[in-house]
Order: sequence, then structure tokens, then C-alpha cells
Amino acid sequence: MDGNARQQAYDRGHTIFSPDGRLYQVEYARQAVERGSPSVGIRTGEGVVLAARKRLRSPLLEAGSVEKIHAVDDHVAVASAGHAADARRLVDVARRAGQRHRLRYGEPIGVEPLATAVADHVQEHTQSGGARPYGAALLVAGVDPAPDGDARDAAGPFEVDPSGAPYGWRATAIGDGAGDLRGLLEDRVGDDPPAALDEGVDLALEALASTAAEPLAPADVDVRVLADDGGTTAMADDDLAARLAG
Repeated sequence: MDGNARQQAYDRGHTIFSPDGRLYQVEYARQAVERGSPSVGIRTGEGVVLAARKRLRSPLLEAGSVEKIHAVDDHVAVASAGHAADARRLVDVARRAGQRHRLRYGEPIGVEPLATAVADHVQEHTQSGGARPYGAALLVAGVDPAPDGDARDAAGPFEVDPSGAPYGWRATAIGDGAGDLRGLLEDRVGDDPPAALDEGVDLALEALASTAAEPLAPADVDVRVLADDGGTTAMADDDLAARLAG
């Protein structure tokens, strides 16, 4: 059996490891993520910023119908890249995990445990028959109650990739051009994250604009701010227009 035929044999089942320890279908799912429009997550001294660039296939398409950032609970949101339908399914998994935790323990779920719960679900689709890996990745971010019960601590962004592995970051990107975006964030953030949410928003928009073929407009981006003082807020088009113009 030649090399190409051997690879095709392992392509037929996503639960079968190749001799060099690879799951080809999971790697193809990562390629689907890399073809998706990018999302960025940045932790600041005042909370977390999630920003995403939307891909509008036609000027006739309603920009508001293209969702890249989703509220999961009062204190958690996720940004996605990859297949929109797969991402929507994972958002539903995250929301159900949050609801179960509230019903069972009478308190909101922590951001990291939520990311881990979603990652566990994704990982099951890499080893179970009758299912395929998800062609989407998520950035999970939010704020956790501090031990004193009053203040809140920013948590995330946590990346959940198609293999089901959760990674914690101070700032990161997923989707098309993610490597270049992470390089920009490494240069600008390093070990010193932005102090204010406004700085994080400006940096996220700058990062998304750096890989865009044309100047960004408010309809092209979604931005959600998760502040330490509680709640998640989607930025309005007027505010985005002012920032993009500046």
C-alpha cells in the first residue's frame, strides 16, 4: 500500500490513529477553523474583551443575522471561528452546562469549568462512532465572583479547539490569520496586559483590521465587553464607528 492509499485508509474513520499518532479528521477540522473569519480575546485589568470579524457574503445579507459572539450566561460569552452551524451547536452545549450548574448548585458556573465542560463534549466527538469532529473553535471568557463575594475577577479567554483541548490565554486569536494576529498580540501585550477595557477594545479592533482586506465598518465586527463589575455588554454600532474612525 503506497503512502496516499494508506492516508486515505485512516481518513475513513476519525477514531483511528495513523501510525504517526495523528487523527486526520481532527486536523481537517482545524483547517475548517482556520478558514473561518477571525475572533480575538484579550484580558485586561478591568475585564475581558471579545471581538470578531464577520464575513458578509453579499451586501443584501442582514449583518445582524451573522452572530460571531454569543452570550452564554450573565457573566460569560463565547466567540467562534469555523463552521457557523457547529459553533451554534457548541454555544447551546455551553448554555446547557451553565443552566445545569445553576440548578444543581444555586450559583453561576465558573468560566474555566464551563470551558472544560464544552471541551469534554468536543473531545467525545473525536472518539465516538457515528459523530464527526466539530469544525469550529471557541474563545470562552467572562468574570468569576471573587472569594469576598463582591468583586469579580476576569477569566479567560479559554480556547476550545476541535481536538477538545482547552487552553488559557491572556490574549489570543482563532480563525483566518490567527498566527499573524497572535504575533501582533504578543508584541503589544506580552506580560503586561492592557489596564483598561477601552485599551483592550482598541487593540482588538486594531488586530482584526490588520488582517482585513478592506477598512472595517461597524457592520463587519462584533465586540462584547465583560467587565469586572458584572454583566456583559455588546458594543453599539455608533461606538464602534467612532473607534474605527479614530
